Amino acid sequence: VAAHFQINFIIVMTMSRNFLIENCVFDQGDDAVVIKAGRNQDAWRLNTPCENIVIRHCDILKGHTLLGIGSEMSGGVRNVYMHNCTAPDSVFRLFFAKTNHRRGGFIENIWMKNVKAGKMQRVLEVDTDVLYQWRDLVPTYQDSITFINGLYMDSVTCDRTEAVYDLKGDARLPIKNVEIRNVTVGEVTKFVKNVVNAENVVEENIIYKEKQDKQ
Repeated sequence: VAAHFQINFIIVMTMSRNFLIENCVFDQGDDAVVIKAGRNQDAWRLNTPCENIVIRHCDILKGHTLLGIGSEMSGGVRNVYMHNCTAPDSVFRLFFAKTNHRRGGFIENIWMKNVKAGKMQRVLEVDTDVLYQWRDLVPTYQDSITFINGLYMDSVTCDRTEAVYDLKGDARLPIKNVEIRNVTVGEVTKFVKNVVNAENVVEENIIYKEKQDKQ
């Protein structure tokens, strides 16, 4: 399946397979491409991952995230390849994988390559404790930790970011195998990296300038 659009919209994919998104323009003030695979028990029952997805030659003019995974991904998300895309103005994050201890499922083999962007809060972020308003509204009936393995970022440039990468795994099942290579940032305003509960994190050729406080 292929998608070609030149309108203001958001693509949300859930339990989809063998999908191509190309030559799209996003200007809608939320996440641009969001990969999902169901929530909790319903998704575990269906057991249908979202997989084999290519996103290429797309532009996000205004939005929250260029590529988002989750947080509804209990059926699993794997084999996603985004390349040759741009976010020239501003986003919150270029690549954001989000889940929580109720979701289960997996996130594996996700690639982002050859991306150019303006300013943002995070270039790459993984957060395993995203519950939003449901944290207090709905109790946790069953713990089910998400398996996260194989996140790859290569050849990314941006003008400014608060942080390059921020990995916040769950101690019960740490994030595994993250590679960040050839990332160039004009200015980092807060910190370069934060790594909690993550194993085999490889960084190579990350170039940045730290913010200079005015005297």
